[in-house]
Amino acid sequence: MNTRQELIKRAFFRGGELTLDNVDYRSFVEELCDLLLRSDSGSNDLSVRSLGLPPGESVARIIAKADGIIAGLAEFEWLYRRAGVQIRLYKADGASIHTGEIVGEIRGDPGTLLSLERVGLNLIQRMSGIATMTHRLQQVVQQQSDSTYVIGTRKTLWGALDKRALHLGGGGTHRLSLADAIIVKNNHLRLFGSTELEAVPKALERVWQHREGAVFIEVEVRSTEAAVTTAKAFQQLTKREATPFPCVIMFDNFTVQTAREAVRTLQAEGLWGSVLTEISGGVAESNIAEFAATRVDVISVGALTHSVRALDLSQTFE
Repeated sequence: MNTRQELIKRAFFRGGELTLDNVDYRSFVEELCDLLLRSDSGSNDLSVRSLGLPPGESVARIIAKADGIIAGLAEFEWLYRRAGVQIRLYKADGASIHTGEIVGEIRGDPGTLLSLERVGLNLIQRMSGIATMTHRLQQVVQQQSDSTYVIGTRKTLWGALDKRALHLGGGGTHRLSLADAIIVKNNHLRLFGSTELEAVPKALERVWQHREGAVFIEVEVRSTEAAVTTAKAFQQLTKREATPFPCVIMFDNFTVQTAREAVRTLQAEGLWGSVLTEISGGVAESNIAEFAATRVDVISVGALTHSVRALDLSQTFE
C-alpha cells in the first residue's frame, strides 16, 4: 500500500473500531436497542400476553428474501443472547447472502422470540441494506478507478451502527463523530473572510495548531480556484511536518466536469501529492461512475445512510 492509500485508509476507513469490544460502541448499541424495544412494545406485548402461549421452547429461522450483504449479526446476536435466547448463525457479518438462504436460527421462549422479532429484524435489515448498497456502489466505482473509494457521511439515522454497516459493506466511515477530525465548511469560512480565497489560509493556519488528536483536516471548497488555494496552504503547512498528515479538499457539489478540471489543475501545479480529494454532494447511483472516472480519492454518498432501502429478511417459526 502506497503512502496516499495509507492516508486514505487512516482518515476514512475506521469502521474496524466499531465492535462490541469497544466500550463506547457497545454502550451506544445497548442504549439504542433499549430505546427501540421500549418504543416497540411499550409496557408489554399485548398480543403475546393475550394468546397465553404455552411454556416451552420454540425455534425460528432468519431467512433472506433478497440477495445482498448481511450486516448487524453481531449486534443481533448480542440482543437475543441478552434475553436468554440461544442463537446459531450460519453467516458472518459482511458475507454475501442469496434469496432463500438461512442466516441463522434462534431458540427460546416463544413469547420472547415474538417480542424481539421486529426490533431484531429492523436491526439487521437496515444495516444489511446499507452494507449492500455500499458494496454495490464500490464495485461500480472500482470499474472506473481502482484508487477511488466510497465513503459515508454524517447523515445517519442510527449513528455508529450505520457507520459499522458502511464498514461491513467495504466502504469508508468518514468521521466517526465531530470529535475525531476537523472539517472547515462553508459556514466556518464565512467567519474568516468574504471569499474562500481570503478565508481558507486564515482558517487553516488557525486549525493547524489544534490538529493533535485529529485524524484528518478537511476544507470544503466550491471552485477549482479555491481548491488550488487550499492545496497551496496545505502544502505550506505540511512542509513543517516530519510525517505525512491527511489533508483533504472536499469538492462540494462540483459537476463531473468541474471535478475533472480541479483534479487536473492540482496535478499540473504540483499540488496533488500534498492533498487528498473528496467529492461530496449531488452523487447518486446514476452518476457515481462518472465521478469515479475523475480519479478523486473518495466519493461520499449521503444516500447510503439517510435514505437506504432495508434488505428484506424474515423470522419464520418452524
